[in-house]
Amino acid sequence: MVRYANRAIFSYMEQRPRGSAQSPTATRSDSGEFNRILGDLMDRLVTRAVSGSPQDMFAIEEVKVTDFRNLYGLVQCTPDISQHFCNVCLRNALGDIPTCCGGREGGRVLAPSCTIRYESGPFFETNGTTVPSSPAATSSSQPPTNPTIPPEKRSKISRIVLTTAVPTVIVVLIILIWFIVRWNCKEKVENDEIISVESLQFNFSTIKVATNNFSNGNTLGRGGFGDVYKGVLSNGQEIAVKRLSKKTDQGEPEFKNEVLLLAKLQHRNLIRLLGFCLEGEERLLIYEFLLNSSLDHFIFDPANRVCLDWERRHRIIKGIARGLLYLHEDSRLRIVHCDLKASNILLDEDMNPKISDFGMARLFSMDETHANASRIAGTYGYMAPEYAHQGHFSTKSDVYSFGVLILEIVSGQKICFDNGEELEHLVTYAWRHWNEGRVVDIVDPILGTNLRNEIIRCLHIGLLCVQESVANRPTMALIVSMLNSYYLPLPSPSRPGFLLQSSTQIAGHSSQMRISTQFTVNEVSITDLYPR
Repeated sequence: MVRYANRAIFSYMEQRPRGSAQSPTATRSDSGEFNRILGDLMDRLVTRAVSGSPQDMFAIEEVKVTDFRNLYGLVQCTPDISQHFCNVCLRNALGDIPTCCGGREGGRVLAPSCTIRYESGPFFETNGTTVPSSPAATSSSQPPTNPTIPPEKRSKISRIVLTTAVPTVIVVLIILIWFIVRWNCKEKVENDEIISVESLQFNFSTIKVATNNFSNGNTLGRGGFGDVYKGVLSNGQEIAVKRLSKKTDQGEPEFKNEVLLLAKLQHRNLIRLLGFCLEGEERLLIYEFLLNSSLDHFIFDPANRVCLDWERRHRIIKGIARGLLYLHEDSRLRIVHCDLKASNILLDEDMNPKISDFGMARLFSMDETHANASRIAGTYGYMAPEYAHQGHFSTKSDVYSFGVLILEIVSGQKICFDNGEELEHLVTYAWRHWNEGRVVDIVDPILGTNLRNEIIRCLHIGLLCVQESVANRPTMALIVSMLNSYYLPLPSPSRPGFLLQSSTQIAGHSSQMRISTQFTVNEVSITDLYPR
């Protein structure tokens, strides 16, 4: 299967356009029996294709229709989609067979992400090792015998083995030496990484002038790292400057982490790092200036919230999802953000979201799926339960935080809020009302009571993201597909993490978490330093 496009196609399950073709020959046997055999064959093939390796979603088989005629079937998905969506694609393609190819000896349905085909004649190798044979054929087959190899052939085989093995050993040794040298140089490379981004370094005097000596009138906000100031460079470019506070617990590791990561990342939904300043005790990060500040200033402010109609909120949700997908899978690095929250989502003049604050981000190698943190860093409420309790983190930890963000954007409520009677935990509140069929109570009243399908779908996706089971949470690739493809079926969400029922439980849970991992119930991140 060959495909190209002028847009991103990897990890997106697509069923349109879907084409079909049929054999010109009508079935010669009883059509009811033929359809039964065909249905059983294709059902087995789909089951086998989606139960094997995710990189090999493919199956073929030959079955007997009559004593003189066989039926050959094939199903296949592109290896970039998940097994779940492979199953969806193939099952939907099978549904086209009665209308496109009913009563015919052969047929084919081809979609961008999958294909199915059946014929009364062979169209693939049937040598017994590639194609599983029918039960009758299997029972009558005999294992092959091993004939004796003549001496002259054994000598020839030995020469072939030697001429193949020696170069192979040499290549392996070269690769091994390369890895040893690379490992020994790793520490030096890490120490010198900051030098590789020298072109991004600003003079302190330049930033001091740009921010009017860090005047209070230029202050944009304050976070765990320090104060953020607005500045204007000599060329008229507006900037945002984050200045490391000398009193903060966050320091050199976070500063270096953010510089090195953002210098290598470029995406329209990530904040752009313009440079940094490393002079004496001063540690400054210089970013592009975004006019509309952060998402929390809109979504949690009754006056500003009216500016966010559903189209804008939906665009923000999808933009954050694309940014996370880039971090998790599409960039040359694999990064877990570890502190995704509304205050770390910045908005440009067109209300497009940009993920910011990478001081707590963790860098994974491409073959890593999860890791353990010796100390916890983050914001209560947005943390996945496995990270808050055991320090286990992965890309699914960001998925949990993203699910909380979706619930906040749709409801207009913070993770913990007062509903007029008692303190509510947003995840618990959304889960209870979803199960009771009172979805309208979750949605921000500003969006009205005439709920669009997109709103309900986003709530559904949010609850899938905050499931307690890490395995049940979707990947960001799957989430992006869910947000863009409304015809994709969504599984029912299971119990979320941090499911609390009362104000007493919330208060007790928060207290307990503060003792064990030292983080707070407000919007301020608490960081414990950890080795990198």
